[in-house]
Amino acid sequence: MKKIQVKSEIGRLKVVLLHEPGDELHNLTPSKLDDLLFDDIPWLPLAKKEHQAFAKTFKDAGVKVVYLTDLMKDVLDLSVDIRNQFIEQFAKEAHIRNGVVKELAIEYLKSIKDNKELVLKTIAGIKKSELPNFEARSLADRIDSYPFVTDPMPNLYFTRDPFASIGNGVSLNKMYSVTRSRETIFGEYIFKYHPEYKTTPLYYSRDEEMNIEGGDIMVLNEHVLIIGISQRTCPEAAERLAKNIFFNHETDFDTVLAFTIPQARTFMHLDTVFTQVDKDKFAIHKGCYDKLKIFRITRDMNREKKVKIIELDQKLEEVLESYIGLPVTLIPCGGGDTISADREQWSDGSNFVAIAPGEVIAYERNDITNAALIKAGIKVHIIPSSELSRGRGGPRCMCMPLEREELK
Repeated sequence: MKKIQVKSEIGRLKVVLLHEPGDELHNLTPSKLDDLLFDDIPWLPLAKKEHQAFAKTFKDAGVKVVYLTDLMKDVLDLSVDIRNQFIEQFAKEAHIRNGVVKELAIEYLKSIKDNKELVLKTIAGIKKSELPNFEARSLADRIDSYPFVTDPMPNLYFTRDPFASIGNGVSLNKMYSVTRSRETIFGEYIFKYHPEYKTTPLYYSRDEEMNIEGGDIMVLNEHVLIIGISQRTCPEAAERLAKNIFFNHETDFDTVLAFTIPQARTFMHLDTVFTQVDKDKFAIHKGCYDKLKIFRITRDMNREKKVKIIELDQKLEEVLESYIGLPVTLIPCGGGDTISADREQWSDGSNFVAIAPGEVIAYERNDITNAALIKAGIKVHIIPSSELSRGRGGPRCMCMPLEREELK
């Protein structure tokens, strides 16, 4: 049985992957916000409550919720060798420059008996004060006042990005920033060792040179994949993923549409400005509409293992209509008002995750856009978002569908 099955953005959701934020948010400090890709520090107690409301919305709709930390615990429970291998790799990729401190960190992690606690600690970050026998030995140790041996991973509650479900396989992504690159270690171990997921085809590797992230990957249908070219995803990666899917794996995908958006933190991923909410309806931030370019990537039938790339001289809705076979409605963020659109897009007003066709989860703070969706006939489940939104990601960003029903 295939455990990954995602052939659309809107098919009824059956299984979804989440990570509830934890001490990694407590370990955010103002001086490290830029390095850790945050603009503000969410208040953890309320962020957890909001995330639990998010998970409950899925569960109430009959969706099975699985947690990244539980899947990793399953993997580490398999053997001591896998556990030790993970710890060694984590310490290496944490870039601990002092060899003695690195060994202390490895010993500390190995001393944690419970494997879920071990996973949570790697996510939360290791403080110098937590290491037995730590002392400032080197010149760097004496000068550096930063309290952590390994940085926290506060972005991990955005499980959309480290890997992406595509059909019956996954893209294990090469992340844009060093601070998020360690997040994909968990995906590597889950898809290499977890009994339920270890046979999943990998369409992209975290060891690739070119960066791509899950917020830029959308499955329009079983034949068409959309990839955003953004701040976080480069065109070379989009082309490589297309070639891997076309030539190195057996899939039904025959077309990749590359959507270019402005390369800015405001629009870090395609799904911050554009998401599908029904079979024929899409939410969009109109601020990117006129700047959007669309390129079609297909197999070149005249050359072996080569692709043909053509820029499409059509409006977005015309392109979408040609591939879904229905007239398309674009629902503007902020109801089309420029000021409301800019304000609500800042808190992911165009970012929705579909539970089923015409049924989505949305942040409560984007009330004008939510009202526009409701007016268009979309059922909107509204979740609290005071703290979660401070991480600059919306409901789609915070989940990774693992299984959806196929559209009829």
